[in-house]
Amino acid sequence: MDATFFFDPACPWTWRTSRWLVAVADARNLRVEWRAFSLAILNAGNVPPQFAEAMTASSRALRLVEALRAEDRHDDIARFYAELGARTYEAGDPLSPKIVAAAVAAAGLEAAAAALDDERWDEAVRESHALAYASAGPDIGSPVLMVPGTERGVHGPILTEVPGTDDALTIWDSLLPLLRIPAFHEVKRGRS
Repeated sequence: MDATFFFDPACPWTWRTSRWLVAVADARNLRVEWRAFSLAILNAGNVPPQFAEAMTASSRALRLVEALRAEDRHDDIARFYAELGARTYEAGDPLSPKIVAAAVAAAGLEAAAAALDDERWDEAVRESHALAYASAGPDIGSPVLMVPGTERGVHGPILTEVPGTDDALTIWDSLLPLLRIPAFHEVKRGRS
């Protein structure tokens, strides 16, 4: 794999970053490993009621992500996440169990759908989340990006919009050297 992308489907910032990474992967013929990052785990006990349904839907989706990853089905994960994002962030609807079910069907993953409700995958989600958090934390959220040859991951990049291909590649080409420098810690500015 050329990059590992830890994501929570409930996060709109993560959705934009994932579309950036997909554009980079397409342009540079990179393989992306898709892994779970759980905002429900990160915010355990502190999820506001208005986000409860989205967090539950996300937790179910992340079970499927880790079940597919266990079979090295990263293209299926990418397709599933693309369907989730199209139904949420591109359509303007909140993540819900109905949207998860529709994304499973649209991605052709009905045969794997049992993982959505199989609590045995919760441990894999926790392990994936812990790996991402340990690589880039503390004080991080979704997404986390890791690349081979680096000891640490990075939270982000956080993007306000999906850049065009040239800008997407510039971000990638600028980020890679920073990730490989042990002294590099953070670049940040306030969100508007």
